[in-house]
Amino acid sequence: MNQVLETIKNRRSVRRYQDEQIKDKELDNILESAIYAPTGHNNQPWHFTIIQDKGLINQINEGAKEVMREMDVEWIAQMGKTENLHIFHRAPTIIMVSARKDALTPLPDCSAAVQNMLLAAESMNIGSCWIGLAKLYFLNEENMKKFNIPEGYEVHFGVSLGYKVRENPNPLPRNKNVFTYFR
Repeated sequence: MNQVLETIKNRRSVRRYQDEQIKDKELDNILESAIYAPTGHNNQPWHFTIIQDKGLINQINEGAKEVMREMDVEWIAQMGKTENLHIFHRAPTIIMVSARKDALTPLPDCSAAVQNMLLAAESMNIGSCWIGLAKLYFLNEENMKKFNIPEGYEVHFGVSLGYKVRENPNPLPRNKNVFTYFR
């Protein structure tokens, strides 16, 4: 099978990581894959904040959970109250993905960059997980400044990265009744 298709079909969200930090060269390759993602009008509106300090990762986790506890969506509020929940699954590396607020298509642009990172990580047998709730910590302007998120940018996603504790499980069945053809 084609290597790209195989990587796409094998990738899973990883929620258990080894403590060992990923290698700098691996991180560089993952980050480089992000900036090769397509963007609307080649705008490239993104900014990536790489955090490998366990204390800072835990601080973002706790701050996001604090916001989650106050949300009106009951299941998110309950998650925020779960003491042993770590939104980054205790990964040794996280990447916060932000984009310029005035960009033409910031959300799809950042989504494409995240998908590239997830696939690049999988191609190197590195676990990854797309973390949407991570942005909640950065709703506070002071937190944006603390992590040097450029002014005029908004955090959209987080990505957790680390070496897998176990091999990927088999995929869940896919709904293949989602295509309509006009030929």
